[in-house]
Amino acid sequence: MRSMDHLVLPVSDLEIARTRLQSLGFTVAANGRHPFGTENACVFLPDKTYLEPLAVADPAEAEDAIAHGNLFVARDRFFRQHRAEGLSAIVVQSDDAFADREAFTAAGVGEGGDILEFSRPVRLPDGQERISSFRLAFAIDPLVETFFLFACQRLNPLSVDRDVLEKHANGALGVKRILIQTGQNNYQALMTPVFGCASREITNGQAFDAGNTSVEVVVGNDANIGIIVLALVFTVADLEVTAAALAANGVSHVRTQDEIVVPAAPGQGVTFLFEENA
Repeated sequence: MRSMDHLVLPVSDLEIARTRLQSLGFTVAANGRHPFGTENACVFLPDKTYLEPLAVADPAEAEDAIAHGNLFVARDRFFRQHRAEGLSAIVVQSDDAFADREAFTAAGVGEGGDILEFSRPVRLPDGQERISSFRLAFAIDPLVETFFLFACQRLNPLSVDRDVLEKHANGALGVKRILIQTGQNNYQALMTPVFGCASREITNGQAFDAGNTSVEVVVGNDANIGIIVLALVFTVADLEVTAAALAANGVSHVRTQDEIVVPAAPGQGVTFLFEENA
């Protein structure tokens, strides 16, 4: 069983995403630039996962990366050709990306491209910069252009205190569930080798219980929808704190007894739900 590492959310404009996420009560880290034309502004959560809002900072650099086989940027472009914003990838933790690639290839979902290895500067909460290096192994279904998965190995894990970045005005503690809709009957063949666990049956679909979150997939009748992430469910310590943060920033939301629902908006991409930690 693997644990989720982070989630990739393509956005049209990184500053709009920053403003939106801050209005939802999240603390947003400094922008981080990739060496292949994309840029992020991450939200780090106390459960050691994070959201990665992703924008194209240099289109020419991104196109050159695609021409040289960069699957991360290629899949980002595929996504943007179909949807303006949303969630394009679930990323799992890895201790050995090369072994992961072999496993994904053996399962028939690793034929999309080579291992991607890169380094980039990371701005720390105290303003200092260090270099962080990563190695990625991809799992894809070539018929699904709006979603993919990959394993992320950190080659030089930074010993950094992210406590300041992990404190959020909305009280968010982590991502409890990821809600997906698909018309693809073979989605389990893509997801099972990545999450490293068998699925369990839920109403109209299956759920994969990763080490730190649950990925719930509901199957519809329209095969043309591919795989679409509909919503993220965050766990919070106190819904009253979340409601107060949203109200203070004038964020439209729906409150029920058990949860708060914030519809997707520019810079957010998918619906966010907040539920109290059980």
